[in-house]
Amino acid sequence: MAKAGRADCDVIIAGGGMVGLACALALAGRPGEGLAVQVLEAGTGGGGDIRASAITAASRRMLSQLGVWAALEPKTQAVRQMMISDSRSSQAVRPPFLTFDALGLADGEAVVIVENRDVVAGLREAVENHPGVTLRQGVRVSGYSQHKGGVEVAIEGAGGGEGAETLRARLLVAADGAKSRLREAAGIKCVEWEYGQWGIVATIGLARGHDATALQHFMPPGPFAMLPLPGNRASLVWTEKEASARALLALGEDEFVAEIEQRLGRRFGAVSLAGPRGGFPLGLRIARALVAPRLALIGDAAHRLHPLAGQGVNLGFRDGAALAETLLGAARLGLDIGSPAVLEDYQRWRRFDTLAMAAATDGLNRLFSNDLDAIRLVRDIGLGLVNRWSGLKDLLIREAAGDTGTLPRLLRGEPL
Repeated sequence: MAKAGRADCDVIIAGGGMVGLACALALAGRPGEGLAVQVLEAGTGGGGDIRASAITAASRRMLSQLGVWAALEPKTQAVRQMMISDSRSSQAVRPPFLTFDALGLADGEAVVIVENRDVVAGLREAVENHPGVTLRQGVRVSGYSQHKGGVEVAIEGAGGGEGAETLRARLLVAADGAKSRLREAAGIKCVEWEYGQWGIVATIGLARGHDATALQHFMPPGPFAMLPLPGNRASLVWTEKEASARALLALGEDEFVAEIEQRLGRRFGAVSLAGPRGGFPLGLRIARALVAPRLALIGDAAHRLHPLAGQGVNLGFRDGAALAETLLGAARLGLDIGSPAVLEDYQRWRRFDTLAMAAATDGLNRLFSNDLDAIRLVRDIGLGLVNRWSGLKDLLIREAAGDTGTLPRLLRGEPL
């Protein structure tokens, strides 16, 4: 299908982050065979994200099918060992209660770590080179209305007001983040609460290297995770109570590094900051519906989870792959891709997976983010038992790799 004009396309995606761009490529399919897609992105850059993501084997297969992985792979770091401990920051020695020493699958590593800006850059390049996708930056959706045959979307410059115009499509996809304006405009309510925690993120350099090892220290305020990156660097995802997080972020560089070393221990030698640091509030938010008339939610617009399991972006990729498979299947049958029946198929597919992951991350955070001795004893015994049960560890590796549940074809490594 040729690239559609600006006022006439099949699908409009609001949001040009990792999930929105991947969904656009999946919907566009092979040149000349997929849907005509427009992506509207309020920003114009994409290089300001200092976070990194754990990309599962299933998500890797999807990115490979979308033609992105070959260029992205050299920028990734495989995780070959995972160590989990339950400790206080004052403890000098933190013996692991649970270790994973073999994180490979038949078709590659179960998990790799990559910086978000590299993923966005790779997806954006693929989108810009795809004849079925138009990427418009510096614009956002200011409102929309649906009618029997499609949706009319009002857009404007990201600064507001200037250059307003109307686009028409058969479906609007909200990939506009956790504070989704489109979700609110559609009147979709959420189940949500705040944890009173903040996530501190930073990239560090390690004097002794990381040996492809990821760490997860469960501490009373929340988990302290170190994810290996290429070049003896690592990404920190560090959970603290809000007041403590603000105080830590206000420290000078030397003091901040000293706090990291106290929590990380001496295994990796001296630590240095290798980039800026930042923080953000943590909470849970699940949309009560994933669809509305002529609208579908994906990614953070549909679900906001605690980052302790590192599954947020992977859950979003599943959304995008499932939506693309549903819509392309309907289009090939000559059905209206924005009809209630088609959108309900998507919602039914994604509902259980989303709720299960939300319950798991919420439960783990509540279980480990406390310092009650009785609970510490029970959970440490549980971790030790899991460590000795090879069959359960294999299942957990498959879960970490994204290989459980009803996978969309792209996540199985199959074309749409």
